[in-house]
Amino acid sequence: MSGTDLVVGVDGSAGALAAVQWAARVARARRLGLRLVHALPELPAPYPRADPTHEQLLEAAGAQGRVMLAEARDAASGVEAETVLRPERPADALVAESGGAAMLVLGTSGLRPLGRVLVGSVTVALAAHAQCPVALIRPHAGEDEPPAEGPVVVGVDGSPAGEDAIAVAYEEASWRGARLIAVHCRHRDGWWDTGATAEERARELLAQRLAGWAEKYPDVVVDREVVAGRAAERLLDFADRAQLLVVGSRGRGGFGGLALGSTSQALMSYALCPVVVARPRAK
Repeated sequence: MSGTDLVVGVDGSAGALAAVQWAARVARARRLGLRLVHALPELPAPYPRADPTHEQLLEAAGAQGRVMLAEARDAASGVEAETVLRPERPADALVAESGGAAMLVLGTSGLRPLGRVLVGSVTVALAAHAQCPVALIRPHAGEDEPPAEGPVVVGVDGSPAGEDAIAVAYEEASWRGARLIAVHCRHRDGWWDTGATAEERARELLAQRLAGWAEKYPDVVVDREVVAGRAAERLLDFADRAQLLVVGSRGRGGFGGLALGSTSQALMSYALCPVVVARPRAK
């Protein structure tokens, strides 16, 4: 990670507190700073003789935000966290914060029937525009925490964004002491790429994309998986037993649709483990 702080978006929800707790464990293990950020909600434009006045609404929103930040700081047990109240809209504030962050950590707002996570517009916007990797943490049942064991899984598609995902996945697997599973899906332009030659092509692409990383991270054991089927479905199969799933923010070929379209939103919505969307670093 190139930044020095993990930045967590705080909005008072159970999902945000789960994100704070996850980020606190990572910050403690990696000796990173922890920065908790609450952005004030957008308020109605000032109107003469309004009751309450715009200033009163702003003061009330600020007071509520400080309470949320205090609760979040308490949830980050064992880590000294900095709290920040920003006046911008949430997406704008967190994109700005992401410029100097090691990772931006967001919680989901809850679960729909059949276990689907509610992924809101702010989360999607940040996964598409943040200047650092974005981790999405889903709240788990009862007192359960997100999984801390199992492999790190990464989707490999041959795109530049896929290279960002590989870099993040190796780094995460290394410090976690976890096995890395690199997955490439044989699915091109709406049809299955089948046959022995296609299998060889897919394995060659996977080998090319992973070339050089073993020298940089000799401690990481890598399993290379070439599978047939839709990218989201296959990755979700692997994510069921993983502690982390890493994907690129945009894709082509095997993971076409990772421009935060249906594939990436399915992964963000249904994966049982935390999902990290790799983003290009701010220049």
